[in-house]
Amino acid sequence: MTKILPLVLILMMALHIMKPLGWPGLKKRGDFWKIAAGAILAMFALVLLGHAGY
Repeated sequence: MTKILPLVLILMMALHIMKPLGWPGLKKRGDFWKIAAGAILAMFALVLLGHAGY
């Protein structure tokens, strides 16, 4: 699962560049970076929660 998630994110970013997904906040082609930023924030939160013992 940990190896598939980055591949899915890269595919979503590539698809969004070709044809915008139309989701809230992802209406323009230039918004593809928001997918990567969201993934980085999610990983950061998981690391913090993992080290906190939750």
